[in-house]
Amino acid sequence: MRNDRVGTYLKKEYTLALTNREVEGMFAKLIGRWFHGRTSTSYNNFIKALLLNDVEEMNEYMNRIALNSFSSFDTAKSASDDDAPERFYHGFVLGLMVELSGRFEITSNRESGFGRYDIMLTPADRAKDSAYIIEFKVHKPKREKSLWETVENALVQIDEKQYETQLTSQGFSSEQIKKYGFAFRGKECLIGDFRRRNV
Repeated sequence: MRNDRVGTYLKKEYTLALTNREVEGMFAKLIGRWFHGRTSTSYNNFIKALLLNDVEEMNEYMNRIALNSFSSFDTAKSASDDDAPERFYHGFVLGLMVELSGRFEITSNRESGFGRYDIMLTPADRAKDSAYIIEFKVHKPKREKSLWETVENALVQIDEKQYETQLTSQGFSSEQIKKYGFAFRGKECLIGDFRRRNV
């Protein structure tokens, strides 16, 4: 906890974390209901696009929602919390995935290979569905010339850190694993996969 004086008021800042999987599940259901009630048609379109591996529709959805719903305060960096924007985007997309629970095991920030992936979707029925690995990156203008370069860096990280290790140890072939990089810059989003690298 940190205390800062703002004018004559005392501002308190706290760092919060979910305590266990039960609490995580409760928040997942809560967020799922919130999204379902607010954007049911568009939300279903995002899930359909993901399951069809329709990257263009996923991009259209995310950019429409980001433009209409995100606040510059949500996506801004602060000196004390440099990765806050990435966590905001991560939480938002994770909330969209809640509808898939039951059909997929949804895991976040778990170790696999040589690092920690952002989101992994493991299908309950591997004959019907692919597995998914998703990595988020916030655009760094001093290091990356474009959002495409940010997407590429996310995809390279998935490969270099070998995030698919957990899935391949469960018997998934490389053809059954879809890998997506999500790049964000303020209210802009670009999603790419390995089929669209260097386009």
